Amino acid sequence: MDYQVGIVGGLPGGQDLLLQRAKAVLTAARHAGLMVIHVMVRFRTGHPEIGPNNLLFSGLKQSRRFSADDPNGELHPAVPPQSGDLVVTKRRVSAFAGSDLELILRARGIDTLVLFGIATGGVVLSTVRQAADADYRLFVLSDVCADREPDVHQCLIEKILPRQATMLGSDAFIGALQS
Repeated sequence: MDYQVGIVGGLPGGQDLLLQRAKAVLTAARHAGLMVIHVMVRFRTGHPEIGPNNLLFSGLKQSRRFSADDPNGELHPAVPPQSGDLVVTKRRVSAFAGSDLELILRARGIDTLVLFGIATGGVVLSTVRQAADADYRLFVLSDVCADREPDVHQCLIEKILPRQATMLGSDAFIGALQS
């Protein structure tokens, strides 16, 4: 979720390892026949989806970032969609908010989600909360999540997210798929 050029580029280092892990997870998931869904945040030209009271996104509206023609909003080239993958566009923090993700999952009878993304304190936390409330079984790949603030990431991974999701490392997930 949100593995986009401008979001990955905003992380404080360690991006290469993060991208390598993400690529390995996606490759293993496809090989195992799992549905891969890329989630990205995008807005129409002029950002009409962002109201003046939205503190988080109002800066994006002013800077015109993540609009349809902004290269920062493109999915990162290290983890591009492959044939058979789906791309879901969202308009808010959660992968469910302002997207058709829930419709896709219901149509396919999917009840288990394996999640990772940037930022842990943004899309990951919001999506886990909403998915847990919708009774999905959840796994979060902790070492394929990142946040601009490492202490926020650590707190969420260790204390908050385990209340609603099973936490796994990418190697453990890949190993489980292969066994």
